[in-house]
Amino acid sequence: MLRRLPFAAALIATLLAAAPAGAQDPWPSRPITILGGFPNGAGTDIYARKLAEPLSRALGQPVVVDNRTGAGGNIASDAVAKARPDGYLFLMGTAGTHAINAGLYRNLPFDALRDVTHVILLGDVPNVLLVNPEKRPQYRSCADVLAAARARPGALNYASTGNGASTHLAAAQFAAAAGVVLTHVPYRGQPGAMGALLAGDVDLFFNQTGPSIGPVQQGQVSALAVTTLAPVAALPGVPTLAGACALPGFETSTWYGLLAPPGLPAAIQARMNAEVARIIGAPEFRRWLVENQGITPPADTSPAGFRGIHERDIARWGEIIRASGASVD
Repeated sequence: MLRRLPFAAALIATLLAAAPAGAQDPWPSRPITILGGFPNGAGTDIYARKLAEPLSRALGQPVVVDNRTGAGGNIASDAVAKARPDGYLFLMGTAGTHAINAGLYRNLPFDALRDVTHVILLGDVPNVLLVNPEKRPQYRSCADVLAAARARPGALNYASTGNGASTHLAAAQFAAAAGVVLTHVPYRGQPGAMGALLAGDVDLFFNQTGPSIGPVQQGQVSALAVTTLAPVAALPGVPTLAGACALPGFETSTWYGLLAPPGLPAAIQARMNAEVARIIGAPEFRRWLVENQGITPPADTSPAGFRGIHERDIARWGEIIRASGASVD
């Protein structure tokens, strides 16, 4: 019997080594995390939490939203870029984190295009020009803002959610198109920028539509114009910036998209893409996007389509950033 023990031990070791290849747990077998790079209450956070509940039901596992803020979303983006591609960590990416930052930051710790797996585009996100009607009652229209800016170059200031964020570059594009000088006051994320507008510390805020709708409906802020060529259903009666400010053709918007670490298995990518596409394509969810968040659902939900938009946006925003002179070390 003692002579048989080495053979038995070797046989058991062989069987154990072979077991994972044929008996791996199907994906997903444990909770999934969607990482965000911006604070609670930011547009990405609102969307991720709305998506998490139906996605949890579809996948049969909890989907948890976790925000790691800082460096314009780069902390969360870097964490996902360097994570294991096992299907348990995804990123709520944006044009800001993965197109704007590619041209804005001189020393990104990751490659914005190479160090991701594209899962699905989640929607197109416009900005809206906001003012505080109590603190700045003289600004009732975009024409009022332009008249004041032209009368006192550099005197009007605007909040942003950080250097190079879409809230910064939308204002910079507006100033350049209108030929006015505005002073930029960056804050760390949505709460700080909106708080500054509510306190009267700044004159303007080109915020994203999603987190703006509540304050607009409550009368805390006034929406003067949206940055799309067509009006936004979630903000009825608000004109386009192109029309209200006499800037024909003016348009600027960004996107949200679900990304994963590089090397995500194709089967997991396809499953996640299919489940999310079904959820955001459902009539109720689409209504929430359009009527409650001002987000245009994607026309193309394929990973390849998302990658193509990402590539084009890196080039497009790179030109805008170079023209604005913005940069972060």
